[in-house]
Amino acid sequence: MATPTEKNHNKHLDLLHDYKIYLIKYVETLEKIDKQSEFAKEWNKNTIKERKEEIQVIDKILKNLIRF
Repeated sequence: MATPTEKNHNKHLDLLHDYKIYLIKYVETLEKIDKQSEFAKEWNKNTIKERKEEIQVIDKILKNLIRF
């Protein structure tokens, strides 16, 4: 049976995973908008790059942490 600390740890991992999924959907939405508008493409360029880097960091965290 998991201890309260382990449950809390797992809850935070779940929240981090949910945030990663949110970021992936957000980037996909921005990329769809980019296809429709050249202005939006330039506008969203840095945001997409930063979010993709953030997704990579979250992936590394999730892969290296142990789930109880």
